[in-house]
Amino acid sequence: MTIMSYFVYILRSVSTGKIYIGHTMNLQHRIAQHNDLNNRLTLHTKRNTGPWEVLYYEEYKTRAEAMRRERFLKTGHGRNFIHRVVLKK
Repeated sequence: MTIMSYFVYILRSVSTGKIYIGHTMNLQHRIAQHNDLNNRLTLHTKRNTGPWEVLYYEEYKTRAEAMRRERFLKTGHGRNFIHRVVLKK
C-alpha cells in the first residue's frame, strides 16, 4: 500500500509578484499546470500572468489536513505568516 502525501503550496508570479495558495497530491504536475498557458484548470493563475515559481510548500498525510492549512494561509493570520516567514518582510 502506497502512502499518499498532500502538499500545500505558495506560488508567486515572477512578472507581477502576486501570490497564489493551493493544495495538491502531485506538486510538480500542479506547478506545470499553473505554468501551462493551454491548461484551463487554473483560472486564477491564467488571469494573473506568470510564470509562477514555488516559494514554499508543506507536506501532509491527509487531504483534510492540507485543506485546513490552505484555508488558514488564506486568512489574515496566514497572510501574516507568509509575509513574516516565507517572504521575510
